Parts: sequence; structure tokens; C-alpha cells
Amino acid sequence: MAGFCLRGKAEMNFETRVTGDRLEAAQAWGGQHKRPILIAAALLVVLVLIYWATHRGAGDDRTLGGDQLVPSVTVVQPGLSSVSMTVNGTGTLAARREMPVGVVGEGGAVSAVLVEPGDWVRPGQVLARVERSVQTQQGASLAAAIAVARADARLAQNDLDRATALVANGFVSKADIDRRTATRDAALARVRVAEAQYNEQQARIGRLDIRAPAGGLVLTRSVEPGQVIGAGSGVLFRLAKGGEMELLAKLGESDLAHLSVGDSARVTPVGGAKSFEGHIWQIAPVIDPQTRLGVVRIALSYDKDLRPGGFASSRIVSGLSQSAVLPESAVLNDEKGSYVYIVNAKNVVERRNIKVGQVSAVGVSIASGLNGSERVVSLAGGFLNPGQKVSPRLERGAAPAGQGR
Repeated sequence: MAGFCLRGKAEMNFETRVTGDRLEAAQAWGGQHKRPILIAAALLVVLVLIYWATHRGAGDDRTLGGDQLVPSVTVVQPGLSSVSMTVNGTGTLAARREMPVGVVGEGGAVSAVLVEPGDWVRPGQVLARVERSVQTQQGASLAAAIAVARADARLAQNDLDRATALVANGFVSKADIDRRTATRDAALARVRVAEAQYNEQQARIGRLDIRAPAGGLVLTRSVEPGQVIGAGSGVLFRLAKGGEMELLAKLGESDLAHLSVGDSARVTPVGGAKSFEGHIWQIAPVIDPQTRLGVVRIALSYDKDLRPGGFASSRIVSGLSQSAVLPESAVLNDEKGSYVYIVNAKNVVERRNIKVGQVSAVGVSIASGLNGSERVVSLAGGFLNPGQKVSPRLERGAAPAGQGR
């Protein structure tokens, strides 16, 4: 009996120990696998929430084959609007008619300079004087020579008159009268020669005054008192005839084709907030073969802020044209150029290549590629692809096709 009891006790201890070991092993196994199960359950909940959120607001979206969602896009029908065609350009300000003034006579030492840059001058006004003491004395000598020649002419005339009175009495021959007449004529000719020489000298003295060829604005002065000038001294003054200015705007040949003489323009000098109204008065008849640019000359009235040599921008308006106008967000660009996405009658996205015209605060005018009746994707076109099915929504306030805005 005692032996049985001991064996039974031992067996119980063994079973207890085995059971405890199994329980510990089960607890350990459950602890190791509990975390992955919780993570998998959490991921399942997240996926359910994403699916619910995705389908929550898709009541208006249609499905393709019951699985793929059809995105909803905003479209506009721009119609056609009257758009003023403008051409932007840049260039240099200059005097419309610049008059360089240099030495006309023989020159000499400058005795006085009478004007400064920025002064207005009259036609023929003296700008500078050249020292003329030698020329003045030469003029006085020629004036005296005139007096001598006139005296000789009077003497010859008197001698002829006396001989003519005596010819009737036979005291003077006809040949003597002819001789005295020739002497008188020679004396009169010498008077005219002396007068011509004197007038020439006076003209030379007058040319020592450097004068304005026409009225206008003095732009530059390159001479100072005491400076010796001559025929090779170059330009001493530059004048703007009438003070008129112009902008020499350089434009591409494609822009020149849309412009004509008389088109209005607005010119803004660089660094200034003030703009000036002008008009095209000349379009270049040739194109620079290197730059492919031509010059448009824009006439401007005088203003102290228009300084020749300065840089300015211009905005030239050349009539009106009918074109579609889109928001900037609708126009896309890639290596092939500008394009938009349109939605056809089957609500499928198509790419349409366009040519952009004027860009303004109103939007982007389309020079070619659209007739205004298309449904153009106005937002998020970069996320679409040609051939994609969409659900178009017309933008509120968009103009119906065929009407301007």
C-alpha cells in the first residue's frame, strides 16, 4: 500500500509538472503570435476605412466595369471673345530726328560756348563762337579795297564823260572814246570783285559761329572754351529736332506681320513707373539675318523722363481679334509645345495642341487650335491622360459655346 501511495504521488507530481510546462509553453506561444495578429487586424481596419472614405463622396461618379472609378473634372466652354491684339517689345530710346552739329568753317580756338545740354534753342541760334580777330582784320582790308575800286571807277566814269563832250568838236577820236569806256568798265568790274571778296570774308567770319540748324533740345555738348577745333573735330553738339523722341523696339518677324503704321503703343522706361503714349511711325523694311529681328520706331512727345540711350519696354495694340480665352491653369506645356485637354461627346479626354496668344489678367487668349465650343479641362489637367474616361462638370459662370465673355 505504501508503495502504491508513493507511486501515485510521484505520478501526480509528474502530471502536474507536465501540465505546468505545457501551460507555460502555450502562454509563451500565444505571446509570440499575439502581436502579428493585432497588426493584421489593424491593417484590415485601415483598409476598410480607406475604402469607405473613397466611396463616401462618389455618389455622382460613375464606374467603369464596376471596379475603376471615373474622376470628376471641371471644364469650361470659353466661347469667342473680342481680344485686343498686343505685341510686347523692348528697345532703346533715341531722338526721333537727331541733328549732329560740328565745325562748318575753318575753325580755330573756341572763345565761348553759349548753351548746355537740356537747353532749348531756336533755328539759327549761336551755340558757340570761335575767335576771329584775324578774319575781322582781313574783312576790314577787303572793305578798304572796295573803297579804292569804287574811287577808280568814279574817276574812269568822269574821264569818259569829259571825252564824250569833246568828241563833237573833233578834239577826241572815236578810238579814244572806246578806250576810255573800256577803262571805266574795268574799274566797275574791279568794284564788283572787291565786293565779292568782302562778302566771302564776311561769310567765313559768320561760319565761325556754330549755329543750330533747327529748333530743338540740346542733348550733348562736346566742346569747351579755349579748345581748338577744325574740320576733323567731329560732332560738337547733338540736338533733338523739336524735342521729339522715339523708341527703337526690336520685334520678331512674326510680330511685325501683325503691325502697321499708326498703331498705338505705350512705352515704359526701365526703372520708372510712368508710361507714355505713342504710335508707330515707321516699320523696318528689312530683317536682321542674324537675330531675325526688325525695328519698329514708336514716336513719342518730349518728356524729361524720356532720355535718349535709355532702355524701355513697349506694349503695342494692333486692333481686335476673336479668340477663345482660357484660365492659365487650363494651358499645359511639354516638349511638343502648348496644349489643353478637352472632353469629347463620349466624355473621353483628348489632347488638343494650341498656339497661345496674349496673356493678360483676364486669361490666356488662344491664337489657334480652339473654336470656343469645346469643353476644356480647366483644372488638374496634368493628372489626366488622353483616352481617359471622365465625368465633366461645367464650371459655374463659364460662357456657353459661341458667346464671348
